[in-house]
Amino acid sequence: MTPDAGQEALAAAWGRLPQSHEGVARLGAFTRTRVERIIGLVIAVGCLALGGQGFVAALNSRATGPAWHPALMVLVFVPLALMLIAGFVGRGQRVLAGVFVVAYTAALVLWPLAAAGVPASTGGEPWVFFLINVGTAASVVAFPLRWQMITTAVIPVLWGVVRLVQGAFAPALAVPVVVDVSFALILGGIIVTLGWVFRTVASNVDAARADAVSSYAAAAAADATEKERVAVGALMHDSVLAALIAVERARSDRERTLAVGMAREALTRLANAERDAGMGSEAPVEVDTIAREVEASAAELGHRLHVECTHTAGMRIPGVVARALALAAAQAIANAIQHAGGVGLRVDVDCASDPMRVAVRVRDTGPGFDPAAVPADRLGISASIVARVAAVGGRARIDSDAGGTQVTLEWAEGA
Repeated sequence: MTPDAGQEALAAAWGRLPQSHEGVARLGAFTRTRVERIIGLVIAVGCLALGGQGFVAALNSRATGPAWHPALMVLVFVPLALMLIAGFVGRGQRVLAGVFVVAYTAALVLWPLAAAGVPASTGGEPWVFFLINVGTAASVVAFPLRWQMITTAVIPVLWGVVRLVQGAFAPALAVPVVVDVSFALILGGIIVTLGWVFRTVASNVDAARADAVSSYAAAAAADATEKERVAVGALMHDSVLAALIAVERARSDRERTLAVGMAREALTRLANAERDAGMGSEAPVEVDTIAREVEASAAELGHRLHVECTHTAGMRIPGVVARALALAAAQAIANAIQHAGGVGLRVDVDCASDPMRVAVRVRDTGPGFDPAAVPADRLGISASIVARVAAVGGRARIDSDAGGTQVTLEWAEGA
């Protein structure tokens, strides 16, 4: 397979799933995203009803002193209004819900001071009571589960303490306050539990979907690998078999020369099976061409590389040889990047004359490997490096140990 086959298969798998604006933004969690949006809208609607009830009660309330009443209304209802707007718009609700929880808690703490000197009525609850579960619902949007539970317990209990302090712990207030706190705790617990259940279900759905997509990608990759093996097998059967038949039937020097050419073409086509690359021309090219092609191949792999050239000025070799050496070196670079992370990667090209000789060395300082342990069906070394160089009359040598790997590609004129 090509290096990007796995990513392409994964992208194809995602492409088969229904998508929307939120789904495109977060492919791996769009069920959770939708559930979060639904929770936000439901809480906004519920808080609008309870908040409206509390606001109407606050307009005619005499539960606090005249100086404190407008200040507390601004402290509570301005953050509430902003949270509701954010909930319906779908932006910034988490932050503004957290602001409301803090503001409402501050209002409860200040309530004994604001209600100082005002007798606590047993006939009805003050307006701040209607917003207890608004604070609980806001915490479901704003906080993680642990803090939701803490907020759900603290706000009702704090209200009960504040109410008893305002009434100087009068026995007549004890039962109503306990009942109010109990109902607030029960309703708050239900709200928190429902939010946790819906979010857990959504996360499980996303996890199951991700597993399904991963399985699809693995199946697609396996299918692509099998198709590639079939194609390579057909190539070997047609090209190599034809070359072997030509060799077996060759009787004259002319026929032997043609058989050698067919064998060379078959080996080169096999070596290039993973990459669309021609054999190149027999016309001489400068040895520096190898360095330029190797640098370009490394850049395609996302690795900036400078190839060192020695004794190559003015040296020219057949184009087919330069092309084969460049492609084999590119494959060695790809292997070094994939298996050694490109650690210490360097390439140098050396040339000598009389007779003409070219050597390309690809080195890295990775963990190394055992060339003999490479499976026979992996063509990255056997076909793309060894067979490719052998097809033009050269040879490849791989030396690897714990200190790194060196791939040496050599070609000599007349060898």
